Amino acid sequence: MNRLAFLPALAALALAGCASVSPEARVRTKLIDAGIRPPVASCMAERMVDRLSLVQLRRLQSLGGLGNRDVREMSVDELVRRLRALQDPEIVSVVLKAGIGCSIAS
Repeated sequence: MNRLAFLPALAALALAGCASVSPEARVRTKLIDAGIRPPVASCMAERMVDRLSLVQLRRLQSLGGLGNRDVREMSVDELVRRLRALQDPEIVSVVLKAGIGCSIAS
C-alpha cells in the first residue's frame, strides 16, 4: 500500500513536465530578445537544439554580456570571441552555421 502513496505526486510531476517550455522555445525566445528576427530565431533554435546538448545550451545561455544587448550591434569578431570564450568548438560551429544558414534562408 505504501508504494501506491507516491503515485499522485508522480502524476503531478509528470503533468508539470508537460506544461514546461521546450528547450527550443526557450532558445528561440532568447534569440529574439537578443535582437534576432523571429523567423531567423526559430530556424536557429531548431538547429541548435538538434545539434547541442542541454549542457551546451545552458553554457551558451551563460554567454556573458549579452543580457540586454542587441546582437545586431555587435561585430562578428566580438560574437565569435565571446563564443570561443566558452571553450567548446562545437558550440561555436553550431551557432555560427545556424546563424549564417538561417539568415540566408530567411
